[in-house]
Amino acid sequence: MFVTAVDPRPAATTSYPTPLPDATAVPAATVSPSVRDVVKAYVGLTKPRIIELLLITTVPVMFLAAGGVPGLEVVVATLIGGILASGSANTINCVLDRDIDEQMRRTRRRPLPRHAVSPRSATVFGIVLGVLATLELGFFVNWLSSGLALAANLFYVFGYTMVLKRRTVQNIVWGGIAGCFPTLIGWTAVTGELAWTPVVLFLVVFFWTPPHTWSLAMRYREDYASVDVPMLPVVATPVATARQIMAYSVVMVITSVALWPVADTGFVYPLASVVLGFVFLREARRLLLRAHTGADGAALRPMRLFHFSNIYLALLFIAAAIDPLLH
Repeated sequence: MFVTAVDPRPAATTSYPTPLPDATAVPAATVSPSVRDVVKAYVGLTKPRIIELLLITTVPVMFLAAGGVPGLEVVVATLIGGILASGSANTINCVLDRDIDEQMRRTRRRPLPRHAVSPRSATVFGIVLGVLATLELGFFVNWLSSGLALAANLFYVFGYTMVLKRRTVQNIVWGGIAGCFPTLIGWTAVTGELAWTPVVLFLVVFFWTPPHTWSLAMRYREDYASVDVPMLPVVATPVATARQIMAYSVVMVITSVALWPVADTGFVYPLASVVLGFVFLREARRLLLRAHTGADGAALRPMRLFHFSNIYLALLFIAAAIDPLLH
């Protein structure tokens, strides 16, 4: 709500001619958004880029679980449920974080800070998506996958957004667990049960999340600092942050290679995991070296690692999908 300030000074006695109304002017209140704008705003609430990343870690695991090409029906049903579930969690996250999103340069153009959607409408939208995701996965895939998706959503909303994000430097480490669940969901969608193979891939995403997120947070450190979100780059020096990124990267690469004996893959996956891991570690090391030179902010070029981390995860999981086709 906006409050119009009242000028306490007495009004002047001089009279002025009343200006004629502009026939071409349209009152702001009569301008309503188009259907396209409304749809775009609601889609924006679901954070499509994050959904893309989650789907990249779901479908390849289904190929691995099937030992080849999974059934089209189960893939489509899992994708629909995954999109709905992720969209639900992201929408509720937007509602809960709308106060800080409005202040941060990186997020101020999201639908709620722009007042393109009301918080109440967004909340209803997010809850409806969550209910639809749970029912769709339960009836068209299986209830184990449905339960895992629901658990991931609840943890992301209550565990990460409401508890961890604004309270601890470990926010993204443990909060990132929610983003690891697609590996389990993809596997159970095909097999109906859990196994060690998806658990290893779960851990790969778990150790991948801190380097991915912290490199982005290094670039937007001032944003997080301005709203008191204790991301590691806000509370630690660039060198200390880069060291943590390097440590998690090493464990991530080792874990990714461990999938080879656990899943008994062919040669494609282990080769991809070694090559991609080498490039990832090289980028992490370069970031650490730049930090040691005293570079800060954009001079650290942390977005190099951030962008490659997306490529790394996509190619690694694609290799996991291709491997059973050639094995």
